Amino acid sequence: MAIINEIFDPSKRDVKRLRRSVDRIVALESTYEKLSDEELRGKTREFKERLLKGETLDDLTVEAFATVREAAFRTIQLKPYPVQLIGGLVLHEGNIAEMQTGEGKTLVATLPTYLNALEGKGVYIVTVNDYLAKRDKELMGKVHQFLGLSVGLIESNQNIDEKRNAYLSDITYGTNSEFGFDYLRDNMAPIKQQQVQRGKNYAIIDEVDSVLVDEARTPLIISGSGGKSMELYRFADYFIRTLTEKDFERDEKLKSVQLSEMGIRKAELYFSVDNITEIENIELFHCINKALYAHKMLQVDKDYIIVDGEVIIVDEFTGRTMQGRRFSDGLHQAIEAKEKVEINEETQTVATITYQNYFRMFNKLAGMTGTAKTEEDEFSSIYNLNVITVPTNRPMIRIDHEDEVYATEEVKYRAVTEEVRKRHVEGQPVLIGTASIEKSEKLSEFLREAEIEHTVLNAKYHEQEAAIIAKAGEMGAVTISTNMAGRGTDIVLGEGVDQLGGLFVIGTERHESRRIDNQLRGRSGRQGDPGESKFFLSLEDPLLRIFGSDRIKKLNEKIGIDESEAITSKMLTKGIENAQKQLEGKNFDARKDVLKYDNVMNRQREIIYEQRQQVLNGENIHPQILSMVDEILEAVLAAYTGDHLVENWDIQGLKSAFQRTFFPDESFNFIDSAKTQDEIKNNVSASISSHFKKATITLGEDSLNEIERQILLKIVDMAWMDHIDNMDQLKQGISLRSYGQNDPVKEYTKEGFAMFSEMISEIQENTVRYVMQI
Repeated sequence: MAIINEIFDPSKRDVKRLRRSVDRIVALESTYEKLSDEELRGKTREFKERLLKGETLDDLTVEAFATVREAAFRTIQLKPYPVQLIGGLVLHEGNIAEMQTGEGKTLVATLPTYLNALEGKGVYIVTVNDYLAKRDKELMGKVHQFLGLSVGLIESNQNIDEKRNAYLSDITYGTNSEFGFDYLRDNMAPIKQQQVQRGKNYAIIDEVDSVLVDEARTPLIISGSGGKSMELYRFADYFIRTLTEKDFERDEKLKSVQLSEMGIRKAELYFSVDNITEIENIELFHCINKALYAHKMLQVDKDYIIVDGEVIIVDEFTGRTMQGRRFSDGLHQAIEAKEKVEINEETQTVATITYQNYFRMFNKLAGMTGTAKTEEDEFSSIYNLNVITVPTNRPMIRIDHEDEVYATEEVKYRAVTEEVRKRHVEGQPVLIGTASIEKSEKLSEFLREAEIEHTVLNAKYHEQEAAIIAKAGEMGAVTISTNMAGRGTDIVLGEGVDQLGGLFVIGTERHESRRIDNQLRGRSGRQGDPGESKFFLSLEDPLLRIFGSDRIKKLNEKIGIDESEAITSKMLTKGIENAQKQLEGKNFDARKDVLKYDNVMNRQREIIYEQRQQVLNGENIHPQILSMVDEILEAVLAAYTGDHLVENWDIQGLKSAFQRTFFPDESFNFIDSAKTQDEIKNNVSASISSHFKKATITLGEDSLNEIERQILLKIVDMAWMDHIDNMDQLKQGISLRSYGQNDPVKEYTKEGFAMFSEMISEIQENTVRYVMQI
């Protein structure tokens, strides 16, 4: 039988394998106990030197764990048990350690954290709230600081220098959201000095199921106020309406239009600026150009239509409307201003990423939780993480009673109240889990009517909730809590409570996920303590309505149970569990959909962020600028001299295009007598080369490079911001494609790639145009 269990539960094989390393660690105990504090600290220096000489972290694991074990005892009077050493090894190998509540996960994390921090690349400890991050840093940080490692804490109210120093620490504590937002903010920074994070080396996520599963459907989003841009589009629209035919030049072949010299002077007077094309006016000039294009190149009911105040694009090839698609780079906003409808830019997504794609960037990832097995497939397929169940230090003796199901919510609450009263009279502490704050308050009314003294807790103030939860095991305590409140805090039994049966946990309805129910049960029976748990349900609970309460009602009628009586049945409990499995599957599919769409954006984000970082790192981008110039030059030549017969060239159009793109004051008369495309290209290239040589002599190479970097960064950031918005709009409407037997994700990928290519082209064109005005 034992062999069969191992076949079906790989965790047992892993634990058996890891026990060999645990035995070696424990065997070093007597040796390390004899070391002085100075000798124990000296191990850190020794390990670092051995790494430099070619040893690996795996080579050091046994000794490093033994070092932390002794240091923990000397600093915080805790020595990891053998099962905690197993948990530490699971984390070091980049897996999820499923450890029951009360088994000391926080202490377990100190072991792989120390080992992996020896490389000097940084280790992140990720928690679900600020209180836990601060608490763990202050307590467990003592162990690492004793051993000579630096420990930092990131918080939302820190300035850039404080955050950067925290990230430069060997070990950094913080919340999942703050780590993610700092990553996004770093990739919006205008200069390298405003970036705070370093490479993503190794992260250990506490309550990993909460972070990577529960929060995975909601991406991290940084929104910027679009108020300024919205007004600029309106002002630009007012200005464009004042122009005459002499104020702009239109090119039907290249589908482009831009202000003439007269138009530029008019714009400078209208907006009271000295030079509309200078870097500080780039956003204004951008809005003017988009407004000009909207008015002079696009027509309502041809290129787009207005439906219920919304601008909807019309496909130029099929004539069909393109629901959910938006013109890129601010053009859609310009059309909205032109048509005097609402400009959808009041809040604009500046940067976004899912937790899935953020944490998948780490070289090594690990996690801890009391409940992960039910989501094992998701952890494996999305994050390549295995779930290994770590044995408890002492046998689990908690009694889990069968569910009781009642006809109505009110009858259920009365049954709960009676159960609490009975336990309370005896002095047994009771913790009642509810699905929402509203339900907590409703149940509280029933207990008040019964004159049962109790505390109501919900997840608003993390520090306060942790203190209340910690006392929930004291004699006579009655605590109503939302299921997730106080997560990460152990409930220690008060004196004499073990004689009363330990903590009695009541669940007042089943959650969509079995994992959350198990988390609630796990508040009782920690470290071999006695405890009990029971769920009270009603046919009016959301899950039972989904499961099909008609079936239960028929069972009720068949066996003739009174409405005030409970139904207890193993078959019923199994049915509810099956309903939960179905919902878990649906929710997993929803999270996979979020990830599929974000994967499309993720590749684009990687390209933009990587190139942006090269610019921030101070790399000479002049060769990149010259490459853009060459591509634009080729594109213009192809548009006007596509036919190699000289007599078919559009000479005047070519001159105008070169003036708009490169040299406004140049006549380009040599084109009149040119015989080949190469002759034109060589002449223009020589002029561009001469232009850059003069700019280098006048400004100096460093100054020129800095100006080029500023221009490129500004244009990339503006284009990327609009692109995110447009991709989001595309995603909102793409689901309609499924009605035409099209895969929405494939359609999103295809159109998203086309939009990304358009954005890259516009970045190149705008960059070249501005750089050539230096």
